[in-house]
Amino acid sequence: MSRRALLRGIGGTGAAALLAGCGVPPAYVDPGDRAGRDLSARDRVLDFANWPLYIDTDDADTSRRPTLDAFRKRTGVAVRYTEEINDNDEFFGKIGPALMNHQETGRDLVVVSDWMAARFVRLGWVQEMDRARQPNVARHLDPLLRSPAFDRGRLHSVPWQSGITGIAYDRRRLGREIRSTKELWADDLRGRVTLLSGLDESFALLMQGNGVDVTRWTADDFHALCEQIEGLVRKRHIRRFTGNDYIKDLSTGDVLACQAYSGDVVQLQADNPDIEFVVPEEGAELWAESLMIPNLARHKTSAERLVDYYYEPEVAAELASWVNYVCPVPAARDVLADSGDEELAALAEDPLIFPDDAMRARLAIARDVTAEERTEFAQRWNSLVGL
Repeated sequence: MSRRALLRGIGGTGAAALLAGCGVPPAYVDPGDRAGRDLSARDRVLDFANWPLYIDTDDADTSRRPTLDAFRKRTGVAVRYTEEINDNDEFFGKIGPALMNHQETGRDLVVVSDWMAARFVRLGWVQEMDRARQPNVARHLDPLLRSPAFDRGRLHSVPWQSGITGIAYDRRRLGREIRSTKELWADDLRGRVTLLSGLDESFALLMQGNGVDVTRWTADDFHALCEQIEGLVRKRHIRRFTGNDYIKDLSTGDVLACQAYSGDVVQLQADNPDIEFVVPEEGAELWAESLMIPNLARHKTSAERLVDYYYEPEVAAELASWVNYVCPVPAARDVLADSGDEELAALAEDPLIFPDDAMRARLAIARDVTAEERTEFAQRWNSLVGL
């Protein structure tokens, strides 16, 4: 079971929209009010909130996390690691009240999807990291991920893991290859295609199929896409919209092609080598889920140190070999390739973990949905999902 097979938000219309809808907009925090007293030198501990199944574990004892254990032995800093994030909006609702009221969250590091990270940055709810303390991040962060529109220069966020939203299909059952998003609408796939239900998860790949530059898409691009999808839904071409249950549909043959995440497909291919993952010729979305330091975190220096630790190529390689998403540290590839382990060397050659140059040229980070756009766009998208 992949980490993304757990509960996810659909379109970002949960707690954040509720706050705005009640006439109580989330409060922006000025830069001068974000830092708290840093107790890193005194307290040899930090609190790290992450998603389930998103870190390496010991095969014999799954409660042990080797990379965190190694960090503690090296630095003397113990990490209180909690797998408390099951949904972006749910987590926003959990820590948002403290942040908007200038209170501590009790967490020094959190991991959220970039579209949610964009919201935290806009609201001023996270602190800039001191890159002078993070030479590994400065040196090894993948150039494709260095400067998303929501956080130019990655001052407030550092990717934990990355991934690609593309197309998965069963080549044996379909009997042909898929190379373009437009091929999803072919007659032989009528009723055998699924799309992702989440607005933020779904729209970029579909826009790219229409030739849109998703780094600067417009409202007209969005509404044109919705009209296209509405027509396909009414013709029953699209079987349904899914969360990560597309994995089951594809495995059983109920669908032949679908929107999918690269990390899921790596795991599916272990059981069914006929499952293919495609970065379409028109392009695919590169996304990340990023580490951030909330305002008033008590152990900011230790948190920055842990982030930089995971950007050491050897540590990044160990993590990548377990989670199987796109590694944000390209230098980790050489570590795996030279490991002397046949399975690890195979991972180094997997383009869904270390995309090759041809694949990288077709990847783009989409402009996020702005606060002004979100309510209207989410309502329209969710109306299509409910047809």
